[in-house]
Amino acid sequence: MISSPYLNPLSVDLSRVRSEIQAIQPQLVDWRRRLHQRPELGFKEQLTAEFIAQKLQEWGIEHQTGIAKTGIVATIRGEGRGARGEGLEKSNPKLKVLAIRADMDALPIQEENEVPYRSQHDGVMHACGHDGHTAIALGTAYYLSQHRDDFAGTVKIIFQPAEEGPGGAQPMIEAGVLKNPDIDAIIGLHLWNNLPLGTVGVRSGALMAAVECFRCTILGKGGHGAMPHQTVDSVVVAAQVVNALQTIVARNVDPLESAVVTVGELHAGTALNVIAGTAWLSGTVRYFNPSFEDYFGQRIEQMIAGICQSHGAKYDLEYWRLYPPVINDPGMTELVRSVAAGVIETPVGIVPECQTMGGEDMSFFLQAVPGCYFFLGSANPDKNLAYPHHHPRFDFDETALGMGVEMFVRCVERFCR
Repeated sequence: MISSPYLNPLSVDLSRVRSEIQAIQPQLVDWRRRLHQRPELGFKEQLTAEFIAQKLQEWGIEHQTGIAKTGIVATIRGEGRGARGEGLEKSNPKLKVLAIRADMDALPIQEENEVPYRSQHDGVMHACGHDGHTAIALGTAYYLSQHRDDFAGTVKIIFQPAEEGPGGAQPMIEAGVLKNPDIDAIIGLHLWNNLPLGTVGVRSGALMAAVECFRCTILGKGGHGAMPHQTVDSVVVAAQVVNALQTIVARNVDPLESAVVTVGELHAGTALNVIAGTAWLSGTVRYFNPSFEDYFGQRIEQMIAGICQSHGAKYDLEYWRLYPPVINDPGMTELVRSVAAGVIETPVGIVPECQTMGGEDMSFFLQAVPGCYFFLGSANPDKNLAYPHHHPRFDFDETALGMGVEMFVRCVERFCR
């Protein structure tokens, strides 16, 4: 087991914490359902931000709005023994600042669930659980504001826009959310329908993958389908490109490493007897190891250039990095793991080696400060709540909301003492 420098002894009544969080479970469900009914896309979360600000104002919580367009930061200052100058260690006189991050945007998906709280915005849906993340963060803010004596440092709760794209974490960092006061560490969670309700997936190091994207236009020469010798067939070239790109992971990447190159789109042609002069393809790259940052873009272009040259075609390639990998700090991971051991009571419990090739812009926060991002199991097949993320019937067991609040609250009480 890793010895964490962030682990501090608890002095609060854990049974009291749980019972009081359970008491606000109905409010958590209500908040989540209100948010679910009014989903908004990235950087357009006006109604969501208004709802969050209204609650923070109602509870007397200091907060800033309009950060990176629609982002909000709430600041809750503890009044425990350390805040009063009692019991501070001489070696660590500075009160700690912990950030909690929650994303709040939805997806361009038409909801197919037949529930009273289904989306009222046509073509937009909370299909990834961000409505739950926001409700959990609100519940955490409310609880901490009512129990300031339980912690001595400061908690900054970051309500972030646009995680699904184009990315709100970096603009919020650039706007200074990690400053004034300076954040020592950050935590966040993702409700996860790949794990059953009552589990926590947490691991040190890489948890989620880097996300990089590419778009390529193959420029050949069109013509009659019966006279291929007069053409440069963009379909044939594109097909060879797609096949060749699959060999990058299979033959260029160490088998002990994990990586993915996926071509998700391929378009060409207008008629069955016409050889297409142009083909378009696009895809994504995923990996855990930061050392691959410059590799895949270069290798993909080398392959496309070689194939096009051999056929007499030309190409136009766009390649861009979206998010770096999500890499957890060992000490903060051990803090979260130790808290989970006290919160999660199911036989499955903690899943220590949980990883996914999905990406998350929480990675930018984790590059800036030590932290831990973890999964909170939310699937319940017995209630037909096990559809995958980004599915038009995605939904989760709302029992996970109270679990999320308890995880955050206990992390604060362990960290800010």
